[in-house]
Parts: sequence; C-alpha cells; structure tokens
Amino acid sequence: MAPPLSRRSLLQAASIAAAVPALSRTTAGRAEAAAAVTAAAVGAPPAWTVRPFGLEDVSLGQGVFADKRKLMLDHARGYDVNRLLQVFRANAGLSTGGAVAPGGWEGLDGEANGNLRGHYTGHFLTMLAQAYRGTKEQVFADRINSMVGALTEVRAALRREPAVLSVIGRFGAAADQVRGSHQYVDLPAAVLGGASAITLSVWVRPTHDAGWSRIFDFGDGTGRYLYLAARNQAGVPRFAITASGAGGEQGLNGTAALPLNQWSHLAVTIADGTGTLYVDGTAVARNTAMSLTPSALGTLKNNWLGRSNYPADPVFAGAFEEFNVFSRALTAAEITELQSHRAADASTGRGDLASYAFDERAGGTFADASGRGLTAVLRRTWGGPSHPGFLAAYPETQFIDLESRTSSDYTKVWAPYYTAHKILRGLLDAYTATDDDRALDLASGMCDWMYSRLSKLPEATLQRMWGIFSSGEFGGIVEAICDLHTVTGRPEHLALARLFDLDRLIDACAADTDILDGLHANQHIPIFTGYVRLYDETGEERYLTSAKNFWDMVVPHRMYGIGGTSTAEFWKARDVIAGTLSATTAETCCAYNMLKLSRTLFFHEQDPKYMDYYERALYNQVLGSKQDKPDAEKPLVTYFIGLTPGHVRDYTPKQGTTCCEGTGMESATKYQDSVYFAKSDGSALYVNLYSPSTLTWAEKGVTVTQTTRFPQEQGSTLSFGGGRASFTLRLRVPSWATAGFRVTVNGRAVSGTPEPGRYFDVSRSWRAGDTVRIAMPFRTRVEKALDDASLQTLFHGPVNLVARDAATEYLKVGLYRGAGLSGDLTSALTPVPGRPLHFTLDGTEWAPFAEGTEDPVHAYFRRAEPAVVFGGRDAGVANPAKSGGTTLLDEIWAGAPFRNKGALVARVRTTVDAWMSAGLLARGDADKVVATAEAASYRP
Repeated sequence: MAPPLSRRSLLQAASIAAAVPALSRTTAGRAEAAAAVTAAAVGAPPAWTVRPFGLEDVSLGQGVFADKRKLMLDHARGYDVNRLLQVFRANAGLSTGGAVAPGGWEGLDGEANGNLRGHYTGHFLTMLAQAYRGTKEQVFADRINSMVGALTEVRAALRREPAVLSVIGRFGAAADQVRGSHQYVDLPAAVLGGASAITLSVWVRPTHDAGWSRIFDFGDGTGRYLYLAARNQAGVPRFAITASGAGGEQGLNGTAALPLNQWSHLAVTIADGTGTLYVDGTAVARNTAMSLTPSALGTLKNNWLGRSNYPADPVFAGAFEEFNVFSRALTAAEITELQSHRAADASTGRGDLASYAFDERAGGTFADASGRGLTAVLRRTWGGPSHPGFLAAYPETQFIDLESRTSSDYTKVWAPYYTAHKILRGLLDAYTATDDDRALDLASGMCDWMYSRLSKLPEATLQRMWGIFSSGEFGGIVEAICDLHTVTGRPEHLALARLFDLDRLIDACAADTDILDGLHANQHIPIFTGYVRLYDETGEERYLTSAKNFWDMVVPHRMYGIGGTSTAEFWKARDVIAGTLSATTAETCCAYNMLKLSRTLFFHEQDPKYMDYYERALYNQVLGSKQDKPDAEKPLVTYFIGLTPGHVRDYTPKQGTTCCEGTGMESATKYQDSVYFAKSDGSALYVNLYSPSTLTWAEKGVTVTQTTRFPQEQGSTLSFGGGRASFTLRLRVPSWATAGFRVTVNGRAVSGTPEPGRYFDVSRSWRAGDTVRIAMPFRTRVEKALDDASLQTLFHGPVNLVARDAATEYLKVGLYRGAGLSGDLTSALTPVPGRPLHFTLDGTEWAPFAEGTEDPVHAYFRRAEPAVVFGGRDAGVANPAKSGGTTLLDEIWAGAPFRNKGALVARVRTTVDAWMSAGLLARGDADKVVATAEAASYRP
C-alpha cells in the first residue's frame, strides 16, 4: 500500500519537478494529486520537458563551491535568530527577550526608517531550509522550527488587541512599550478634569533617543494641547502647553538628556501662572509667564501616553510606571518624596484626577486608582487587530498607503509586497524542508490576506501600483504564490497570482518590444520567473513568450562579462556597456534572479544559451560576490560590484541586511541546484555544470559522482554507481570550448563531433564502474564592450580574469603578439607557479574574479595594440583602427581559428586588401604586414 501523500510532497514536486495542476482536497482530488506527484517523480509534467533534482539529491564535493558554502553554513549555524525575530515580535507587542535587531535595512534606524524590515528574515529562512536539505544537519531544522514557532505567535498576537508587556519597574511592575510596537496608552477625556492647577507625575525608562517622542500628550490635534516630550531638538525633556498651535506654546525645557535604560522621574506643576519641570526631584526649568492651564484648553479628544498629536513624531519606546495627575501643584518637598515612594505610600496620596500604577500583568487595560474610574486602554497607532492572515514586521499601513499612492517615496512605502514575498518564500521553503504544517499555514494565510485586499481593487489601481518604482516592487511573489497554489489547489491563490500582472510590461515583451531603458532591473527580473510559473499554471502563452523575449533583451545586450547587469540598479539603453560602467554596476540580486529565470526557462526549452549564461554568472559574479573569510555577524556579500578601474569590493554594504546579502545567503546554500537535470520521461540526464558533486538518481537506482577541480582542471570525470540503467547522458559543451571537447567512456573515445554551445549525447546502458572522462582545453579570449570595441574583459575558459592593480585609470593591455593559429591568447600570459588560474602580464597579476578578496581590480581594460605584430615579429607598421575602434589586427584575428599558417596568411591578405580599398592602409604598409605574417612562426 502506498504511503499517504503529504502536502509537503506536493510543494517539493512544485519546486523540484514542475508546477502540477490545481489539486482538490477531496478524496478524488488526492488521488489526482498522487498521480501528479508520481508524474513529477518519474516523468515530465506537461509544461516542462526536464526537471531538476532536489538539493538533497546532489551533494557537493571538495572545491570552491564547498569552500564558499562552508563559510555561509557557519554563519547560518551561529547567527542569533532572535535578532531577526525582534522586529516581528516588537510589531506584535511581544517581548523581544532583550534581542537587538540586526540594524541596517532590518531595523527601525536603517535606510528609509526600516520600511523593508522583515525581508531579511525570509531570506534567512530560505537559507536555513536549503542548508538543511543539502546537509541534513539537525541544527538547521531546529532553527527553522524556532523561527516558524515565533512567527506563529506573532501572527496570533497581531490578531488580538494589544496586551500589556509587564517588566520590572522602579517599585514593582511596569508596562513596557517595545520600540516598533506602535503601542500607546489611551486615557479617558476626563483625565485632566478641567483643572486650573495641576501636577503630572510619572516614572519612565526610555529605551531609545528619538526626538519628540511623547511621554504624554493631551490635545485636539495640533492646535490645542499640552505635552511632555522625552527629547526636544536639543535632546532634553520639554513640556509645552498651547491653545494656538506650535507658535503659541508656553514651554519648559530641561537641562540634560534623560538616560536610556534607566528610570527617571518627571513632574510638571502649573499654578498661579508658574510652571515648573522637575527631573528626578530637581526643578530644572521654571516659567513664571505660563498663563495657560488645562482649564483653558477645555475637554481634549486625544489623551495619550506615548503618542504625539503630531503624526510624524515617533511613538515613545520604553516603560511607564506610576502616572499620577493631581488637581494642585505639589510642593518641591512632595515631589522629592515621590523619588522614593509610590504615590499611594507618600504623603501626597494617589493622584486625585488619575492614578495608574501600571502593575497589571496581563490584559490590555490599566486601572485608575484615583476613585474616578478612568480606565486606560492599550492601543496601537494603526487601529485594531490586523486582518486574518496578515504577517509582517510592520503594520498594514504600508500596504494601505500603496493603494492610493501615485509616486514613489520609500521613506513612506518601501516595496511591502516585495517584503511579503521574502517572508512567503521563506515559509514555503521551511515547509518543504521540514514538513512543518505551521509554516504552510502561515504562508497560506498570507496569501489569503493578500487576496482579500487586492481582489477588491480596480484593475487600473493594480496596474498603477505595480508600475511604481520601488514602492510597487513585488519581487518573485508570483512564483511563490504559484508554488503555494500547487499545494492548496485553491482557486483564489491562482487568482491572486494573476492580480500581479503588469500588462504594459508583459505585452511589450511578448511583442519583443524592448522597453527596459530606465527600468529598475531587480524590480523586474523576478517578475518574469513568476510569469513563467503562471504559464505552467494557466497555459497562457503570453507569459512564457514575454519571459523568453525579456531574457534576450538582457543577455547579452545589458550583460557585463561577469554575467551581471544594471548600473546604479537601473538599465540603460540596449547595447550600452562601456557607457554604463561605474562603481555601482552589477547589483548582486540581479545575477541571483537572472540565474533563477535562466533555470526556469530551461525547464521549458533546453537551449544551451541558458546554461551557458548560468555558468558565466555563477562561476564569476555569484562566486565573487562572497568574501573568502568567515564572519559570525555578517554574510559578507556584495551589493554592487563596481567594474571601474581599481574597484575594491565592499562585502559589508550600506548599513547591512540588504537585499543582496539576503540573496547571497541563498546563493551560497544552493550551488548544486542546476548541476544536473533529468529528462521528464527519464530518458536522459543533463550535465549542465562541471562541478565536484554526487547525484543520487533514486528513480533510476544510480549514482553519478563528478570528480573535478574545475575550473582549475580543464575537464571532469563522471563515475557511475548503483544498478544498471539505460539513458542518454547529455553533456553541455560550453560555448567557449572552441579548443575541443573530448569524451571517453571507460577509456574509449566516443564518436561524434561535439559543438560549442550545444549538448553532446552519450547513450548506453550504464552500470556501476562506468567512467566518463571529459576534456575541454581552455583558451584565453577577450569579450568586447558592445559600444566600445577597445574596452574589453579577459576570459580563460569560463573564468573571468581581473587585473589586480590600484590604478584608477584603465590599464592598457596588448595580447596579439603571441597569438596562436587557434586565436588563443594564452601565450600572452605567464602562469604564476603554485597558484592555479593566476597569471602575470607585463608585471601585473591577473586572477579569477571569483576570488572574494579586497584587492583593487580591473575587470575591464583598454586594448592597446599600437603595432602590427605576428608571432613576436614587429612589422614596423602602426595598427590602424576604424572609427568604431576595431583595428586591423582585430579583423584579422576575428577569423581564427585557422587550420594552418597558410589560412592565416590568406586572411591577412584579404583583410589588408579591404583596408587598402577603404583608404585605411597604404600599399607599402600593407606589403610589410603580409611579409611579416608570412615570415612569422605560430603556436597551434
């Protein structure tokens, strides 16, 4: 009897094999689901013609990927997840246990007021899930369990009215207001009693130094009010009362800042035209012209502890104890007495207008001991409990604001649906890895909540929202929702995914109209991965067509040599590469998302260009974005990778916890995800990347172990284990492998002619002990910037080589003088003994871009071939150039490889003749060029 089908199996089928059709939860539906999963496991789902293997099916062997991953796994094991949960717990009004938020984008003091907080937690969950699937170390599962449990508590707390967070106070218990909770105490309107003389006395323990946060504020908005601020613009306490707005304030200013995380007593007295401010029993300010009293203000609508009548002011962060309101001005001696006694135990007695001890241990109300019955209520600035399913590290306000917003302002609204995507993706990955139904419930609830909001909005509103830069960014949320729909089968989840259609973008790309100039790159790349998944779910061709065309608009037209794209986060005009190089090129998130899109497109069409790009970006930018050193506190991943001369990579970008550090954590724990794919019907195994690894292909009962030091080694060996199985081994022949690609099986050469940029097939019945050896000699070549042929980047096989030099001007580099008949430029480089893939050229060291160092590097250089030289022989002729920068030698060597010397000389003659006809080369110089080519000796 087959074991029962778990919902987790469905999600694994979605993420590993394909997007299966919508699944019913009825008995019949479960049978259909079982069939779908079986299809995913042993055959091809309808939409995909190949399927990937899970991270648990492919283990990494020793090499650069394992070394980089180890650094990230150590970070994943050691970082305190309670720090990530701090902003979630604070938002829900829960105890944070003293944890300190990570800061940067994940903290309230970070960029744009921390409006993106919560996103990094989602990335971290995905990292943990991938780490657990790839290693099966229990520590990662335990950390996932802890985080999912905490987020479950957070969602439940957000659905309730706020409850007191009781802490140890000055005399007993106190009520704590965690920073980020947006909570305050709402007092009844009668609290001031229309008094003509008054004392307001309170103990506070502030935990943050934000300016203008209110200890109390009683008013009708910004016209009539009286308040006590913990800090004014000078950083000292300020009391003010006015009946005519800020310009009419009668105030009292303290003389020193209140200490953080310590209890301070403050009191304000007003009587007979004199106001006095006391701090810790000492009168620090007196105003003898204070004519206003509460009686002059009348009954006020807003009577708050911790909240300001000015909406932009921050909510007070800290604890309250012993708030008393007296209908007289206490004497200095009485206020001194309150330093060591509760009001109830002092000669003053409790406040006769209001008295709150804040000693409640539960609930959301505070008893008034004055005898007037003025019960206070704990509230959130954003209103009542959140709507069902809502989960975030901030209130629903950003989502609400976006619905009416017409322009971007990330200090108000910073990509709330982008952050929702990161959390949703992390929860789905957690569920896939650990089968924790709580994670699935949280993910499903988030999508239910989103659908309840978005489905009510007009189509025009949605189109406007998704078209707003930054504020309307939604990342890869469509992909994640489609993956969830695969599990739940609920039609509203599929409907939700379609609510993120950005028709202007889809329609333009489907029509192959390039509109990318001026668009924010990372806002749009992951959209298309989602649209491919929507094609899987709906069969609508426009989704897939637009994604394919979009990919072609980026590669190669907006791609740098390392595989990255974007400058200062944006795209410029098509084919402008040299004109976009800056210190802020190649945002790391863009490479991460282009890899995801390339992989997803490959599932539909096995065009080798997708895996050629995958190799380029993975082996260069993605590897090079991770610094090669351990750090328990930071993942050490780049944000931008500047491609200007002498650029030094910054592995601790901005203020930390950025999007690129998040995707960097993910990248470093899934290096093996695209090494192997299987034909959906099990008839073929694709070897896409040459990386030390072991595949366990359970359905075939075989293992494939790839042993290699690639790219230090120019080849790889595949060894088969397990039982006998018949299938075609499809080996990717990289587009750069122009020096040959030779395959042997058990020592015997395989017939056929491998072609660069295609797959080479070896079909047989495989058995344990079979060995496949692949040799692919590297050549050294250049790639030219599309808009400036003289600006170039250097490759040795798949490896982008960068010059290590502190100069801030482009290096001038010549390479043709030793070029061989193949066109290989390797002879211009001198290998560094004992350092694989390190070379010197004219005294400068060249090293792989993938090495995560802090050396100043030159990824691009200025090609300088001033003289015509063949095989080390100088023709005595200057190397002429056309207006676009292409030189005579460029055109000659563009014909490589040459069969023999005669073919090269023939190419020289025809090129020289064309340049003479165009008036670019004199007859005498042409004869010298031909004669030198004939006299020179060449390497193969």
